[in-house]
Amino acid sequence: MNITFHGAARTVTGSKHVINLENGKNVLLDCGLFQGMGKDTVTLNATFGFDPQTIDYLILSHAHIDHSGLIPKLYKEGFRGVIFSTPATKELSWILLEDSAEIQRDDTRFINKRRKKMGLPPYEPLYDLEHAAEAMELFKTVPYDEWVAIEKGLEVQFTDAGHIIGSAAVHLRISEMGKTTRVTFSGDVGRYNDAILRSPAVFDQADYIILESTYGNKLHNEVFGTVDAIEKWITHTCIEKKGKLIIPAFSVGRTQEILYAMNQLEQENRLPAVPYYVDSPLSREATTVLKNYPSYFNKRIQKVMESDKDPFDFKGLKFIKTVDESKYLNELPQPCVIISASGMADAGRVKHHIMNNIGDAKNTILMVGYCEPHSLGGRLVRGEGEVKIFGEFYKVKAEVGEIRSMSAHGDYEDLCQFLSCQNPEWVKQLFLVHGEYDVQQDFAVRLRRKNYKEVIIPDMHESFRLD
Repeated sequence: MNITFHGAARTVTGSKHVINLENGKNVLLDCGLFQGMGKDTVTLNATFGFDPQTIDYLILSHAHIDHSGLIPKLYKEGFRGVIFSTPATKELSWILLEDSAEIQRDDTRFINKRRKKMGLPPYEPLYDLEHAAEAMELFKTVPYDEWVAIEKGLEVQFTDAGHIIGSAAVHLRISEMGKTTRVTFSGDVGRYNDAILRSPAVFDQADYIILESTYGNKLHNEVFGTVDAIEKWITHTCIEKKGKLIIPAFSVGRTQEILYAMNQLEQENRLPAVPYYVDSPLSREATTVLKNYPSYFNKRIQKVMESDKDPFDFKGLKFIKTVDESKYLNELPQPCVIISASGMADAGRVKHHIMNNIGDAKNTILMVGYCEPHSLGGRLVRGEGEVKIFGEFYKVKAEVGEIRSMSAHGDYEDLCQFLSCQNPEWVKQLFLVHGEYDVQQDFAVRLRRKNYKEVIIPDMHESFRLD
């Protein structure tokens, strides 16, 4: 069999890996959207590097858009196979893909107004709501920890990856020419002291491992400092500066972690008395899905829920629904906290909030997760004095802050702990994906010291033979 890496290859987003079996069948691991790649983003998302009609099975590790976001385009271009995921991943995928289609529609309208004035041809969205809805009909759900036969000689198992609700490491048993090969794809690996979720699960020995490496050369700050850091930024911005605190946050995972931290502040009588807005219909729906799976929570939050039935709600919190309500937030004169998607600030309502508030020094833009260097969030964190938003340049007068402890991705210690159930001598090849190339090179050195003999960093569209 062969494997070819068509995304998240020396980049962090766009996860897509195709396994070609000896019987002619093709298995696609994830089908993610490239995000935050600057001017290259549109080009990268325009083509797959393979024919969607040739894919027989799609196995989805989790619902984040950089892993699922091109599924409707895959369907649009002819894929009619089966999509395997956990039940929670299917639920989240629908609301994320629906939201992605709507964002593309709305952003395309906004951008095309400007392009028309400049005499430029219009952009076309990658897909529409109909493609997203029809692709959802292809999903088949699989529970954690059970081996399921996809076809003769091909089995799949999901184990909890601890990254977001429903996230999974994908394990394949592939029987060809009288022998069985075991392939593990990590998806995104969560943290072993996550504020909400269970730790990543152990898994059986693999012959080949495809491992994410987002933070392969970094250590996070302690998660337990997050609550204090959020209190500090709210007090500094809303109480001391009398400004607005804008928090770009991914709707699935990060937003719920922020709400949980703010709930803790309220329980301890430390939450500043200002209005709190979650401006993302998707975040409201994702929070509802999260609450449907309390068994996935860690023991600490399950203990909290014995006395607090909803640890994601608190006094002063309001979920914004309509576009008009969202626009009204920019007209509010009083201090407030606005949590809005997307986490890299490259799309969605938060991009409009940043555009409308970036020119006032009393405001703060607080980044709470990973940002591609070329994304708007990445440029803000880097300290650029002027940024381009919707085709126009804006001076960065607002304060830019960052909380590093809130990543849902494991650092290099978490990633090594994830691998600790494996005997490295029995792993034939370990492929590093979902990371920046310099980070992957550093991580590869660490893994070789741990006796992983062949650590490979595949390039885009590069193929390898799995013997």
